[in-house]
Amino acid sequence: MNRLVNTTAALCVMAGAATAGNPYSDTLTSLVDSTISGWVTDPTLVAAIIAQNAETASYSDDQVAELDTLWQSGSSEGRQFIDGVWHNALSEQLKGYKSQSPQLFSEIFVVDGRGLNVGQSNITSDYFQGDEAKWQVPHDTGEIHFGEVEFDESSQTYLSQVSAPIIHEGEFIGTITVGVNVEGL
Repeated sequence: MNRLVNTTAALCVMAGAATAGNPYSDTLTSLVDSTISGWVTDPTLVAAIIAQNAETASYSDDQVAELDTLWQSGSSEGRQFIDGVWHNALSEQLKGYKSQSPQLFSEIFVVDGRGLNVGQSNITSDYFQGDEAKWQVPHDTGEIHFGEVEFDESSQTYLSQVSAPIIHEGEFIGTITVGVNVEGL
């Protein structure tokens, strides 16, 4: 229990450090404190990341690139790979979080310590997130990253992605990214 409290406290402190550039950063920080911080301390979520980290930590850059290419290939094998992630227990949990506030959350996905998807409420366009600021900022700085507010054609809403580091026993293990409809805040 103490580990969970420590993780939540660390998340709340980090939220204040990365707010520049997004006009909704104060409100998004409150959302991190009130909602997202509880998600990232869930033992099932943490266990899923730890299990995947045990498998992917030793992957070479070439292996990561191959998996990312497979994810994006549109092939039958690629679809099976995507389905394996999209239908796992963590993805079902994230779909449940999203369904609690479907007008507020457009997507939720969790990424491991290598930058690879662990679970997701929606299928992402790629498997490897480690080359994007939404993973790099939390990984490299320990801070929460607030993406720019952008118009999303598919949902016809203005969204910002909030990405937070997930810390377990003092160590970075992954990130969570939540697409937030800023008009719903």
